[in-house]
Amino acid sequence: MAKVTIPNRPFGPFPAVLVGTSSPHSLRPGASLNEEDVDGRPNYTTAGACGVVSMEPVLYVSLRNIHLTTRGIKESGFFSVNIPSADQVQRVDYCGMVSGRTTDKSGVFTSFYDERGTAPMISECPMNMLCKVIQTIPLFDFEFFLGEIVAAYLDEQCLTDGKPDPKKINPMILMGNNYWGLGQAAGAVFKEGAVFRKSR
Repeated sequence: MAKVTIPNRPFGPFPAVLVGTSSPHSLRPGASLNEEDVDGRPNYTTAGACGVVSMEPVLYVSLRNIHLTTRGIKESGFFSVNIPSADQVQRVDYCGMVSGRTTDKSGVFTSFYDERGTAPMISECPMNMLCKVIQTIPLFDFEFFLGEIVAAYLDEQCLTDGKPDPKKINPMILMGNNYWGLGQAAGAVFKEGAVFRKSR
């Protein structure tokens, strides 16, 4: 099959997640961007740069260093990774469009907290993970956070036979300029390869 060249930039697929933290600063009515107050409101931003880094319970998120969420993570030492379902696409996209510096996003979702950390999590998202920052790496104009998962939550109705069911969670991916829903399972991990190995 012939290959064609495409722009050498990340295209996806990437998970569509909502990263949560307590907002360290927000604008008072009529204040300028340089006159900010601490208030601790929940703040969420949409991110595609999120994933696993090893077999340990550690996730990474990478956020631009100008984001209010980035500053909130650096000040609190905690962040949440919230997995939205595809039917929440409008609110997910909105959280990526507007800045917490000028827009209060605390009312977009219902927040809940865990006693093990200060980062808010989203009740409406089927899956939530609370992470404690264990390392921060400046990278270009981003901050790369490694976070130990200290608590994880799943909506009970998203279980099948006691295990998380991807179809019930219904996560989204980012690819190109679009969000995509989850399709059918393509195969089982370590089973499809075993079938291929037998065929060789």
